[in-house]
Amino acid sequence: MSVRKTPNTQLVNDRTGDIIYTPPTGETLLRDKLTNWERFLYEEDDLDLLVKMAIGHYQFEAIHPFEDGNGRTGRILNILYLIDQDVLDIPILYLSRYIIAHREEYYARLLAVTASQDWQGWLVFMLEGVREKAEWVHEKIEAILELIDATGSFMRDGMPNLYSAELLELLFNQPYCRIANLTDAGIAKRQTASLYLRQMEDKGMLRSLKIGKEKLFVNPRYLSLLIDDRNSFAPYA
Repeated sequence: MSVRKTPNTQLVNDRTGDIIYTPPTGETLLRDKLTNWERFLYEEDDLDLLVKMAIGHYQFEAIHPFEDGNGRTGRILNILYLIDQDVLDIPILYLSRYIIAHREEYYARLLAVTASQDWQGWLVFMLEGVREKAEWVHEKIEAILELIDATGSFMRDGMPNLYSAELLELLFNQPYCRIANLTDAGIAKRQTASLYLRQMEDKGMLRSLKIGKEKLFVNPRYLSLLIDDRNSFAPYA
């Protein structure tokens, strides 16, 4: 994806057709502004890193350097910046969820900076998003840990011959597994691995799903926690 070369680019309201914002035009100008944006993010100053992330995000979206994908790229860059600055270890802060859920206010706050230099409103909006999503992710992690504990207890009580710490960990590496995952991990040979997965399906722990010639065993409780807002799961029978 190269820097935008299309002239007369305008951001338009989908419903009304009104022009919301006209970003800068010209490859040389865009590259100069991207250089300024990069310099700001990495220069040494006393600004809090979350504040710098929010300012840098506004700057990137105002430059609008690409013909498409500027919003998605800008949201990813927020988290990559926090990782690069050692604020996060892994990309687990789902700030995009907050921005998408508050899309209208997000665009209004961006425009208010451009139109009237309302930095305070913009910064408060973004910092509130960090706080809200940090709490949400923390609750999500706690729910997943509770599910792991509940699954381990269910296996030890109901399937003691099948239970192992390695198998339990494998069930939560991702929300589904294959027979090959068990064999590659050295948990069981193919026939025994297939038997293990079928037993867990019979107990309501997994649900099989045929994809082409392959069978996946989905962990439905784990998958629901990953994709739903709620942080609860159905108890094991």
